[in-house]
Amino acid sequence: MMNMIVPLLGGFIITAAFMPSLIRYFRARHEGQMIREEGPTWHEKKSGTPTMGGLLFIVAILVMTLASSWLLAPHHTLSTTWILLFILVLYGGLGAWDDSIKLFHRQNEGLKAWQKLLGQIVGALILFWVYTHERLPMALHIPGMGNWHMSGWYAIFVIIWLVGFSNAVNLSDGLDGLVSGLASISFAAYGVIAWHQMQMNIAIFCFAVVGSLLGFLIFNHKPAKIFMGDTGSLALGGALAAVSILLHHELSLLWIGLVFVIETASVILQVASFKLTGKRIFLMSPIHHHFEMKGWSEWKIDFTFWGIGLITALTGLWVILPR
Repeated sequence: MMNMIVPLLGGFIITAAFMPSLIRYFRARHEGQMIREEGPTWHEKKSGTPTMGGLLFIVAILVMTLASSWLLAPHHTLSTTWILLFILVLYGGLGAWDDSIKLFHRQNEGLKAWQKLLGQIVGALILFWVYTHERLPMALHIPGMGNWHMSGWYAIFVIIWLVGFSNAVNLSDGLDGLVSGLASISFAAYGVIAWHQMQMNIAIFCFAVVGSLLGFLIFNHKPAKIFMGDTGSLALGGALAAVSILLHHELSLLWIGLVFVIETASVILQVASFKLTGKRIFLMSPIHHHFEMKGWSEWKIDFTFWGIGLITALTGLWVILPR
């Protein structure tokens, strides 16, 4: 397990060392986040904060995953390593395209929904192809019940999982530092699972993500000096779903990533309630905005949600890992 310090520390150092330069670059070009008009009014002061910080931590993850795999686990550098990096870059690229459109037009509307969805589906199908190439079981692992074989239907599941969780993480990215902390916890949990399964390539990737996000959190906590943008949130969500699939603990993500699930459910319930009854369940969705409207500070919401994420991650590990 000590070997995992290398990708963890390396990702942290690269991100923390180069992020100030990226912030200065974006500020010099006056490239800042456009805040949603329908969001909380006090978020308007965040307008102009540099975004697309996900670009740097994606680079840090790439560098440390490849370097650490070569140094620490040369015999474990399989196609699973490359597919994780591919999903990270593809979904990050979609997010960067989305962010760039918003910055260019000085608005909060980027890619059309179908364009983003198409890219996400393509990535999911390529992941599924690699999954079948590795002869991994096309079955859902249900804790306590074994495997539920799905045959070709597993491809549909992979698409739903990657599209769903990339968008879930994206929806959750509405407060300074919230997703950085939550994703760090989730990837750390899966890094431990991968290590116990002796899937060192996946463990290295997960701990490279954790280190890079902790380095990013230095600049992303309230008051944020830079946001990760869709560049970072889509990449993290897609990669998190891919890791759960490659470790064959897909459904565990519903618990380990419970906060992301709740954030998404709050949006679905809010929209459904308003369309069916004309009434809203929450003061504002996603649910982190509801607590803002109730008077909670961003720090209180962050620590509460991080705490929930830590509890679900630890209990998830307790259930999954052999004792």
